[in-house]
Amino acid sequence: MKRNAIIFFGLSLLLVLLAGLDICVGSRWLSPWGEMTQIERHILLTLRLPKMLTAIMAGMALSVSGLMMQTLFRNPLAGPYILGVSSGAGLGVALVTIGGMSIGLTIGGGNLLITLAAIAGSMLTLLLVLVIARRVKDNVSLLIVGMMIGSIASALVNILQTFANPDALKLFITWTFGSLSSVGWKEIKILVPIILAGMLCAVFLIKKLDGLRLGENYARGLGIGIGRTRLMIVLATGLLAGGVTVFCGPIAFIGVAVPHIARGLLRTSAHRLTLPATALVGADLLLVCDMLCSLGTYPLPISTMSALFGAPIIIWILLKK
Repeated sequence: MKRNAIIFFGLSLLLVLLAGLDICVGSRWLSPWGEMTQIERHILLTLRLPKMLTAIMAGMALSVSGLMMQTLFRNPLAGPYILGVSSGAGLGVALVTIGGMSIGLTIGGGNLLITLAAIAGSMLTLLLVLVIARRVKDNVSLLIVGMMIGSIASALVNILQTFANPDALKLFITWTFGSLSSVGWKEIKILVPIILAGMLCAVFLIKKLDGLRLGENYARGLGIGIGRTRLMIVLATGLLAGGVTVFCGPIAFIGVAVPHIARGLLRTSAHRLTLPATALVGADLLLVCDMLCSLGTYPLPISTMSALFGAPIIIWILLKK
């Protein structure tokens, strides 16, 4: 218990330090000491603070949703996008950017229209998975169905890309890179309730997740309703992963890699410990990725940096297991 308390304190302290540093780091360094100019104050309030808060929320959401997926499917390489929510959001964005511009429509709403398209795509995909989850009896079949839905959405996106004009294609590819900078205070007001709802669902499911971790037969013996629990896990994952994807685009590997880091730190798989630890590690890691992306004159896509961190961890998992 003492060791776990030290780990949680360290992760929380690291979160505060990284959040403060993330505000300072960028193409223009903002010193925490001394008076700020009007331009620096504008950068802080309208760009850096929303980006820092988005990094924390996105890191927590993707990591916790990845943890739930790994427990549900009992697969160490399962992630938050395994049910096709990200692919559905991508299809919605592709239909608006590539399909719309290809037939002569203008993207008048800018980021708002793209966001609405991503919301529609991810929600329709989530509803489809929820309907199928009520009829499918085992988790393996649900996993395959989710992957097939994602494959169909990706195939449709590829077809649209084939016939896209260069401007439309560039707009879509920019979205697929992932970005925390595109989220402002208006978007955060929508994102916060979505993430809170998903996290509350995850906290409510802690005991049920512990039962599923030991197998469905054991969970049934504890009186856990498998079908209802599975639906709640899918819904919580859809809210967390879908909410982040809608506003930030797809962010790779965080949801797959972070749960393993948390379990390794705590040396346990009990969700009352691993779930909060996963959230803290995810927020810390995405803040680090965001800072590294912001160091140069031209910011790197967040998904590129998260892949550089996450992919070696997944390779290590494969070699170990």
